[in-house]
Amino acid sequence: MASIVYDFAIIGTGAAGLHLALAMKQDPYFDDKKILLIDKSKKDVNDKTWCFWEKGDGKWDDITTKTWRNCQFINSFEKLDISFAPYNYKMVQALDFYNHAKREINQTDIFEIITDEVESIKCQENVTIETSGNVFLAKHIFDSRISQDFYSYKDNYTRLLQHFKGWIIETNEDQFDDSSFTMMDFSVKWPSTTSFMYVLPTSKTSALLEYTFFSKTLANEEDYDKMLKNYVEEILSVKKYTIKDVEKGVIPMSNYPFHKHNTDQITKIGTAGGWVKPSSGYSFKNAERSSLKVVDNIKKGIKPSSNIINKRFLFYDSIFLKVLNDQNYLGESIFSDMYKKNDISSILSFLDEQTSIVEEIRIINKFQKAPFIKALLKNIFS
Repeated sequence: MASIVYDFAIIGTGAAGLHLALAMKQDPYFDDKKILLIDKSKKDVNDKTWCFWEKGDGKWDDITTKTWRNCQFINSFEKLDISFAPYNYKMVQALDFYNHAKREINQTDIFEIITDEVESIKCQENVTIETSGNVFLAKHIFDSRISQDFYSYKDNYTRLLQHFKGWIIETNEDQFDDSSFTMMDFSVKWPSTTSFMYVLPTSKTSALLEYTFFSKTLANEEDYDKMLKNYVEEILSVKKYTIKDVEKGVIPMSNYPFHKHNTDQITKIGTAGGWVKPSSGYSFKNAERSSLKVVDNIKKGIKPSSNIINKRFLFYDSIFLKVLNDQNYLGESIFSDMYKKNDISSILSFLDEQTSIVEEIRIINKFQKAPFIKALLKNIFS
């Protein structure tokens, strides 16, 4: 049986788990604590790409792959060239973040990192964590695993998926303007869906292209490849290229109350804790902000999950998700309204949940009213 009782255990060392560990490492409050990190993966491969926006220089600039100050939004009828100022849009490769976080964590002896798969946790005086070959005890658990209740579909919550497949390609000749990225290109929309191409040029001869859906169900593997191939060869007119790597991902977009699974001894983090923005799927900076809030809550002696979720913005996201759930084909026109009728600073502040109610009303009034009113009424009476 385990003899050490850890003050905290973090299950999962993705963005949420490592952001939380880094926040703890950087705060003297945790200097005398013992913290366990458990993940079934060694996190030694580049399994995803994160992007985020922020003003000016940032703490992740040393591991940032690429930064853009301009973007494009393209629908079926027009192309908008958008300046991101005063924001920068930044790309971080997951492996660079994993390696950075592990270097930081290894500078202190408060952490122990275990590569193992958690099979069960049991709450008693302490929390017992059983893995395939070990037993650990901790006073409090931060758990990034999504509760199976989320997948039951026996409730009225909206469940959409942001799912995508990406190619990282290299070309023989200059093909890309790497001073600008494409946020959304709806000119290659799959019929009757919210689907688009996302293009991140990292040089004049290389780019990450992701074909992305916001929909209820996943696409077939060949459909992603068909759209990617068509975009590269027909839209971009690139005939000679090499696929250097492939990325795939599925991100829940839901108003499901993930926070209800928090207890006195267990705090859900990351997607499992509702830290991912439901309407956009952005997670990296949200995980950083939420981790800092958790640390502040611990120091104040209150529940770690307190005040993480902003109920006003969760309400906005719920209505938006309901519209896409019931009328998925409206995505192109909704996002067109968002980018055409608002300045980028207002949009990004709104997505960061940093706007006032007056500013939010001003933004909301620029969208089509009928679909959102219909969705609101459905949410109220369902």
